[in-house]
Amino acid sequence: DVQLVESGGGSVQAGGSLRLSCAVSGYTYSNNCMGWVRQAPGKEREGVAALFTGGGNTYYADSVKGRFTISQDNAKNTVYLQMNSLKPEDSAMYYCAAVTNNGCGGSWYPSYNYWGQGTQVTVS
Repeated sequence: DVQLVESGGGSVQAGGSLRLSCAVSGYTYSNNCMGWVRQAPGKEREGVAALFTGGGNTYYADSVKGRFTISQDNAKNTVYLQMNSLKPEDSAMYYCAAVTNNGCGGSWYPSYNYWGQGTQVTVS
């Protein structure tokens, strides 16, 4: 079974940083798309960032460009989201997601077919 397990969420003051991790298992981690999606209470899910694991191409929502960085460690089958200069509006449940049968299609919010359980980020 495909499993995406997030970690690294927490509470931080505005201007601070957090790094989220997503450990991937259950499928061949290559030439596919991995990303992060967030959802705040009462709001729709919002794509944050995506990465093509084959070439390392990255894509970001305008709201996080210049502040967030998505990266990968292929040896560990792990994807990261480094979040800097955090704002209260970044508070949300953050989900790791995967497109296991395709790339990102040039989008920061592709049609993911697998999701993690989420990790909470709170910025005050």
